[in-house]
Amino acid sequence: MADIGRSGPGRNPRFDDDLIGLDPNDPEARAFAEHLDRMQKCEPTFTVEASISGVADFADSSNRLGGIRWWGAALLVVLILVGVIVASWDIVVRALEWLAE
Repeated sequence: MADIGRSGPGRNPRFDDDLIGLDPNDPEARAFAEHLDRMQKCEPTFTVEASISGVADFADSSNRLGGIRWWGAALLVVLILVGVIVASWDIVVRALEWLAE
């Protein structure tokens, strides 16, 4: 008897190795498989591409959140942006003072 669900498009291979016995069509099991993929991602973190990927992962995870955690992530982003703006303003002011001398 053929197993129809074993090789479908978009099927996570974790259901064949780590998650044997779980239903691959179950949304919770799929979410858990995606979580395991994110947790075991082995990429270098010192490159620009990895930094951008890390920001994308943060944005994806904060979009999945709700309630107070979403507001906390939004506050963190706002604080980072305010810090960048203040630092940029300080650099511009000091550069203009230096050029005025």
